[in-house]
Amino acid sequence: MNLISFTKQFPNEESCRQHLKEQREKQGIVCSKCGCVHHYWKKNRNEWQCKKCGHRTTLTSRTVMHGTKLPIMYWYIAMHLLTSTKKSFSALEMQRQLGHNRYQPIWELMHKLRNVMGQRDAEYQLCGSIELDEGFFSIQRDETEKDKPLKAGRGSQKKAKVLVMAESTPVEGSKMNIKKQVGHIKMVVIPNLKASTIDVEVVDNIKKESSLITDASSSYVHFKNLVNEHVSQVIEPKEVGKVLPWVHIVISNAKRLLLDIYHDVKSEFLQSYLNEFCYKFNRRNINCFERLMFACVSYQTEFKHISYRK
Repeated sequence: MNLISFTKQFPNEESCRQHLKEQREKQGIVCSKCGCVHHYWKKNRNEWQCKKCGHRTTLTSRTVMHGTKLPIMYWYIAMHLLTSTKKSFSALEMQRQLGHNRYQPIWELMHKLRNVMGQRDAEYQLCGSIELDEGFFSIQRDETEKDKPLKAGRGSQKKAKVLVMAESTPVEGSKMNIKKQVGHIKMVVIPNLKASTIDVEVVDNIKKESSLITDASSSYVHFKNLVNEHVSQVIEPKEVGKVLPWVHIVISNAKRLLLDIYHDVKSEFLQSYLNEFCYKFNRRNINCFERLMFACVSYQTEFKHISYRK
């Protein structure tokens, strides 16, 4: 959806509210008190009332907007801006675009949207031929670690470990340098590179009948028991782009996006930004706004952060 189409469809607060009402009714209203699915709309209160017990359900209850004090139009504009570009928006830029006085509510709004993106993608597992490797992302150094010497390499306090998985299907007769076609991807922040830690993520995110392609890391020794096939090999640095092309393209693109938009991120919020990157990548060929709208109506956010100082 381009900007002109968006402004025509959602010119004001009332149009956004009406659309949200229609989306919720399309999925069905379920009474949180008795479980009844039969309701009628009380126009004077902008609420549904259960025909069985009389319990009322607000327009935003049990959605990503649950309890919001911001205009619904803010949420719609934010969803459009986040999904209309391959890149992203910082909360400060979103605040400017919305013309809101306070930074905190807009910052929370954006993290709530990213949270439901992550919840939606978590419903699916990757399948087929899958590349897997780790990436190391720069993060802000924790305040408690600032007095300690900075370690070098992958053990640095300024590097977060991210497990990256990408569906990668070989393509015969391709004229491109990359001889594989990418499907869906997943990126998960992990605390360490232990085999036990990575095994859990593989079980959660990859179907058992899949084939995994990796390097010969000792962290991957159990994969043969977790999936149908595990192809492991020692990969020379100059050959990485041929054996694991899409994993490293994804890592490179995600790093560039974070550096361009956010410059430096806190470790506790890295997964949130990666949720957005993966969600948009996985829906790059479809109407991402409509899919995000569905997720926003279907999931209540798990984001509970209270305050943030820029």
